[in-house]
Amino acid sequence: MLRRQSLRESAARTYARSLPIVPVRARGLTIEGADGRRYLDCLSGAGTLALGHNHPVVLEAVRKVLDSGAPLHVLDLATPVKDAFTTELFATLPAGLADDARIQFCGPAGTDAVEAALKLVRTATGRSGLFSFTGAYHGMTAGALDASGGATDVRVTRLPYPQNYRCPFGVGGDRGAELAARWTENLLDDPKSGVTTPAGMILEPVQGEGGVIPAPDAWMRRMRALTASRSIPLIADEVQTGVGRTGTFWAVEHSGVVPDVMVLSKAIGGSLPLAVIVYRAELDAWEPGAHAGTFRGNQLAMAAGAATLAYVRENKLADRAATLGARMLGRLQGLAADHPCVGDVRGRGLMIGVELVDPYADEAPFPSADEARAFGVFAPPAAPALAAAVQRECLDRGLIVELGGRHAGVVRLLPPLTLTDEQAEAVLDRFADALAAAERTHRPGPSPRPRSVPARSAPRRTATGPSH
Repeated sequence: MLRRQSLRESAARTYARSLPIVPVRARGLTIEGADGRRYLDCLSGAGTLALGHNHPVVLEAVRKVLDSGAPLHVLDLATPVKDAFTTELFATLPAGLADDARIQFCGPAGTDAVEAALKLVRTATGRSGLFSFTGAYHGMTAGALDASGGATDVRVTRLPYPQNYRCPFGVGGDRGAELAARWTENLLDDPKSGVTTPAGMILEPVQGEGGVIPAPDAWMRRMRALTASRSIPLIADEVQTGVGRTGTFWAVEHSGVVPDVMVLSKAIGGSLPLAVIVYRAELDAWEPGAHAGTFRGNQLAMAAGAATLAYVRENKLADRAATLGARMLGRLQGLAADHPCVGDVRGRGLMIGVELVDPYADEAPFPSADEARAFGVFAPPAAPALAAAVQRECLDRGLIVELGGRHAGVVRLLPPLTLTDEQAEAVLDRFADALAAAERTHRPGPSPRPRSVPARSAPRRTATGPSH
């Protein structure tokens, strides 16, 4: 099957290249391959499987629709299944949005919802420009790619996204976030900046593909204030962060920010394709048929999604993700003391990233972010080859992880919210073992030492977490 796949499918295959397995059965955290091997799945469909594989409440909801004889394809007509999903979704939204919101069912993928959001704010404001952020990822269709970090659309202005480890201003922490906010404010207010008032600003409360970078809460509030005072709609892309993943039901709740538009997909469909945007009623300037899609009435996905949303809410799985995620972060941060290649450990809830670096590189005078920042230099360069080696070693040990970050040097963990304490320990044990094996084979040699530095003691090396 793997050979036939490589012969038949396009060169754009991604996951199949780094994860050469053939899943045939799955339940919860576990996938069983056609070769009989079992794997702990910390990819979770790129964050789609909030409840893991084939959760009983999801299967029951799907079977109920199938057994009822209800239509499975109804375009955008009203149905009991759709009404139940919408009611459950609105019950979870931030109060400031749910009280006066509209919903648009889009095509089946998150990128379709991003396209709808961009079209919405451009229609509502009559403007065409867009503010997005370095490191962003919003999807694979043309408009979504234009808003992502690697594109060059002249209508999209890219702003600095604050982060500690590789701060674009070289300072990190609260100071780095403040400088990023001032940059944005100056761009808006300087009549000679060359940037006109945009139709909207789109951001991820935690950048996922960008390397698991949580936005500082104070910076999020600053972006909300800047956009609100200038009548710029704020779009929160919660495709990967939503439904309890980061330790609150929606990641914007960490900062108390209420956006004008929320882009939702992945977990809201309970493992099936579903994407929506929810937005303030005042933005609803579309004419009938202005945005449509043949498969926006996916009844099975709505049933699975409603069951997932209710289960996460009723069982307080967001709180569970916050508690267990903090525990996992702590243990992963502890690996930094024995592994110089661990540059940074960060995340929120069960959205975790471990950035691997090359502390032996000639251009890296310091083996840690704290030491580098103390002397006004940057952190060691990313180590994408080492990260790929860790991913392979993890797979050999029955653990599925994903890579991300600016240079694919961040190992990402996205386990389901139903993860047990025992499963979490198994994941961490396998990861630690894989890291040690990859480190030995990838770059053997002596422990790195800082080059000569000014006559002052460098701070003790510690892994960093998000700045809030």
